[in-house]
Amino acid sequence: MGTSEPNASFDRLFRETGWTLRQCAQAVNRIGTERGTPTRYRAPSVHQWLRGSLPREDARPLILEAFARKLGRPVAASEAGFPVLVPGGGAEAAPLSPVDEIIDLGRLDMDPSRRSVLGVGLFSVALAVPAWPDVVGRMEAAQRGVRTRIGMSDVRTVAAMTEQLSSLDDQFGGRTARPLAAAFLVNTVVPFLRTVGPDDVRRAMMSAASDLCYLTGYMAVDEGLHGLAQRYYLQALELAGASEDHLTFCTVLRGMSVQAVDLGQGPVAMRLADAAAAASPQAGPRMRAFLAGQQAHAAAQIGDRRSALLYLQEAEVAMDKAEARGKVFGSYDPASLSYHTSQVRFEMGDVHGAVAAMEESDRLRYGIYRRTRVKERAILAERQLATGHLEAACKTWGLALDDYPQVNSGRIDKRMADMFGLIRPHIRNHDAQALYERARETVRPELVPA
Repeated sequence: MGTSEPNASFDRLFRETGWTLRQCAQAVNRIGTERGTPTRYRAPSVHQWLRGSLPREDARPLILEAFARKLGRPVAASEAGFPVLVPGGGAEAAPLSPVDEIIDLGRLDMDPSRRSVLGVGLFSVALAVPAWPDVVGRMEAAQRGVRTRIGMSDVRTVAAMTEQLSSLDDQFGGRTARPLAAAFLVNTVVPFLRTVGPDDVRRAMMSAASDLCYLTGYMAVDEGLHGLAQRYYLQALELAGASEDHLTFCTVLRGMSVQAVDLGQGPVAMRLADAAAAASPQAGPRMRAFLAGQQAHAAAQIGDRRSALLYLQEAEVAMDKAEARGKVFGSYDPASLSYHTSQVRFEMGDVHGAVAAMEESDRLRYGIYRRTRVKERAILAERQLATGHLEAACKTWGLALDDYPQVNSGRIDKRMADMFGLIRPHIRNHDAQALYERARETVRPELVPA
């Protein structure tokens, strides 16, 4: 379908971006690829939209998100001259409560037949992220469930299960652990949230549920389901506010910033990292290092070299203080800080420095973090190759392949798929050829080039 007249609203947005027709089409295609539904629009398609042709319904969210990312603000369908679609043709449904939203998310995640639905959610730069004052105490007391009362033993159950799920994620990847987390959320945690109990117990339960929602969102990021991850992260913020848990609230914001910076959305990552830091005035040195390291990475990505180096220095000072107080296993540690140092150096064009810092991160990392080890060794190999060290890169990729079969991660699969393209031009080199052939036998078949 099309209209008989040019789409003046779309034209205004298009002119505001300063794009060429080709650049607009490429931006839409990038988001389609990110979502897992690649599109192949070209300049003539954009020209047709300007002339009044209505894009396909499934393409409109991609177009709106492309405009939002370029302009740095939300862009509604009506602003682009697209019809506003209301499910069922009636009044728009009321927003779900936090508990109902968790059920909706979890049930989707638990059902393998619905996995394709999860992939269509878009990472949105225009997502409305609540501030700490907006969420404190906002969630009303939950309805009475089957149980008559909850106690601290129930809170400890949720916390212990979250720790176990986190360990599974570290070792085997998000694809393996997330369905288990979703089932636990729906079948165990939601009934707890709907059960009465003393105020301190209910706050502790909501805090524990917030931790689990954050972890489940992080697992979704690991699979590349960025829209789904954002939904889990928002529920984690709501629950953290309801329980007045400042630490988890800041941790979630920082996690959202990590997601954004890894997708190349520097301004969004910077805003979220700054929000996390601003919401944690009483943070201890380890948490301060945790937050400052992310601020440094985001600042480097947007080209703010001075701020990036200052934040990195702040993270290093805070880490020294934290380590002097004793090591805390499983939290932000020197390996994590070295990773941030590598990312900052890489964003600033110092690839050799980035390689040295990533090598240090690999040396310091605890052995149980298998998924992180594989992912970051793949990144290290890419950067070693970029500095001309082909044999070193092949050796590092080989180390990543040692652990790869035990990890089920979308992010790592993408790195391995990229590896084939990076190695192919060097296939006459003995080390490169050996790696290529080994990878063909090791990497999941659907990732191996024909």
